[in-house]
Amino acid sequence: MVKLPFGVFINNLIDDLRILSWEACDSLLYYSQMLRDTNNKSNIVRNNDDPVTLADLKVNEIIIQGINEKYKDINWEILSEENVKVSSQICDVNSDWLWILDPLDGTKDFIQGTGNYAMHLALNYKQKPYIGVVLIPEKEELWIAAGNKIWCENKLGHKKGASLLSNTIFKEMTIAASKNHRNVVLEKLINLLKFKKITVMGSVGCKIASILRGESDIYISLSLPGKSAPKDWDFAAPAAILVAAGGAITNLDNENLSFNQRGFEQGGIIIASSNKKNHREVCLQVKEIIKESNIYNLIY
Repeated sequence: MVKLPFGVFINNLIDDLRILSWEACDSLLYYSQMLRDTNNKSNIVRNNDDPVTLADLKVNEIIIQGINEKYKDINWEILSEENVKVSSQICDVNSDWLWILDPLDGTKDFIQGTGNYAMHLALNYKQKPYIGVVLIPEKEELWIAAGNKIWCENKLGHKKGASLLSNTIFKEMTIAASKNHRNVVLEKLINLLKFKKITVMGSVGCKIASILRGESDIYISLSLPGKSAPKDWDFAAPAAILVAAGGAITNLDNENLSFNQRGFEQGGIIIASSNKKNHREVCLQVKEIIKESNIYNLIY
């Protein structure tokens, strides 16, 4: 059984994360509203090629400052996407306890006004997610996982559980597919798998939440060699909440995700599904389709 650092109590920690998350929610909704006036866009968005917004930076500040002020003497570190952009040496990533933060996952969707963006915050213990927080402001959803417990709550504190589907064959499944990070190889693979329905949205957190709500069954991330790949902060918190709910998220070989790899990358093929009992079979079927098709050489 995992024990939190000395002096940290799980109920108090969850309460603090709840407060910080809703503060972050208010900030994200404020900037989202501001972006609806196109005259504000140039003041809020930085670097259009790899966009960063004032919302990213503000939430980054809220979460890191909040954790550091509340837990001054605790021996843990904070890895944040925004801080890594400044320096990869910003914290000791080999610490037993490591927070992993993406203050705004789905920045392009945030700018486009789709509502499909989220905040991710995970606490990893020895490179495995133990606590996961996924905040989806536009739906007023705060998903929290602590160990094997998982729930969703709104600002009033009303809670609900996950409601995962149990479909076992692709033609009965709905896949949550990426909106802004798609490639022709992934498109071809999705077509070959012949899903019942394809739902397109941004943010890994939003896609995993759609699985938890029972709106979709599966999500596949496919990064091509030599191209950009998602990072630890894209997957740590979503992995925590999905696994706690009874789903699974692994690489194509059904191996759990490894964190703190070179460049914090989560490359290759990653499969998230709603049912851990048949997840291995899902991976095997995807692998077989890849081997039988002419997309194999494009991936490997």
